[in-house]
Amino acid sequence: MNNSYDVAIIGAGISGSALFYALTHYTNIKRVILLEKYSEPATLSSSGNNNSQTIHAGDIETNYPFEKAKKVARDADLLVSYALFHNLQNKSIFEYQKMAIGVGDEEVEFMKKRHEEFKDIFPDLEFFTKDTLREIEPNVVKMLDGSDRPEDIVGSGSRKAFCAMNFHAVSNHMIEQSLFGEHKLICNFKVTDIIEQGDGAYTLKAPGQSPITASFVLVNAGAHSLFLAQNMGYGLDLGCLPISGSFYFIPGNKLQGKVYTVQNPKLPFAAIHGDPDIIATGKTRLGPTALSLPKLERFKSGTFLEFLKVSGFGEFSTAKIMWDLFSDKEIRNYILRNFIYEIPSIGRKYFWEEAKKIIPSIQLHELSYAKGFGGIRPQVLDKTQKKLIFGEKKIKSNKGVTFNMTPSPGATSCIKNALVDMLEIVEYLNKEIKMDKIKEELKEESLEWVLD
Repeated sequence: MNNSYDVAIIGAGISGSALFYALTHYTNIKRVILLEKYSEPATLSSSGNNNSQTIHAGDIETNYPFEKAKKVARDADLLVSYALFHNLQNKSIFEYQKMAIGVGDEEVEFMKKRHEEFKDIFPDLEFFTKDTLREIEPNVVKMLDGSDRPEDIVGSGSRKAFCAMNFHAVSNHMIEQSLFGEHKLICNFKVTDIIEQGDGAYTLKAPGQSPITASFVLVNAGAHSLFLAQNMGYGLDLGCLPISGSFYFIPGNKLQGKVYTVQNPKLPFAAIHGDPDIIATGKTRLGPTALSLPKLERFKSGTFLEFLKVSGFGEFSTAKIMWDLFSDKEIRNYILRNFIYEIPSIGRKYFWEEAKKIIPSIQLHELSYAKGFGGIRPQVLDKTQKKLIFGEKKIKSNKGVTFNMTPSPGATSCIKNALVDMLEIVEYLNKEIKMDKIKEELKEESLEWVLD
């Protein structure tokens, strides 16, 4: 058995699966192996239970500034192009109405201004008045007695867009499409050691498995990317704050599409939103909450010791970051409120008050805690600058091993990120890119922009 490969990818979530697809279809690399520590791919952050099931294009995510939205919009187009090329409509990508709403005079003015600004990126963006919302998304306007909510409310969004995705299904589709020739997937392969060899290759070890050797190693393992990096002496200036998100359900399809709320710019985590759930059919999902947990994976045993290794807790720099967060009254109250949401006896009542911003007619008895829903996102701590870093983080050795941490919108950006990694790997291994195939599937004439 030949256990030597050109490239080994660690982690078969949506990011690792996208890279697996890119290397096997868009390059002439002959032997790529995808390694997954669990018995099947995409059971963590890419599971439909553990994310918002949203393709984040930047139009309704009010915490995205203009330049970030511009980049994310193009990233989202790549993922939609992939899904449409493979005819995944109504299988794992879905069309819905989507919008961000502003409630009350201050938010209404904010949404009006934002809408005009963001039309430069999204020319089809539509502004919805209260009268329009009453027609197209009536439950954000109607009170329990059928009257209109007293506050003014507006929205900005689209009446129809490919904005929902089952990332678990797409991950598996990418893998299935890539298992040809000498390319391979191995599950139940938990990498514990990445050992650099004298010839520049790397040996990957896992308990009970034969070692794998690869000329290039790309780690897409969520919070464990930092754990593996630090085991090799990389990323020691970084820490990790694992943030879990929980959800609540209400029965029935109370929303026609995705309804996002205005983000407080001081808060580092997403405001709640409402969505028709594509996994738990016949239910509307509301959330997420945000709570830090001392583990790297939710709903999985263990990972506490790994958390201690990568968190940086006990170090002055990490303590300074946490002190700065808790010193802000708004952030402190937000963190405490989200902690209360998790308390079974009272959490539902407190969340009810928050949920009525989206659906004012919702009744307390309709809300139920979504057990088993909500994963963990690794928020990166920069111990040198003593601050929390938002978004993705890449640790490059420039020696044939790279580590990625891809919290939201990492799933949306999976194709773009795969192309970035593909360019690095192809250059390192002196291989070739099949631009004709990329043009056919992704509608891109050049890849220069992905490195901007």
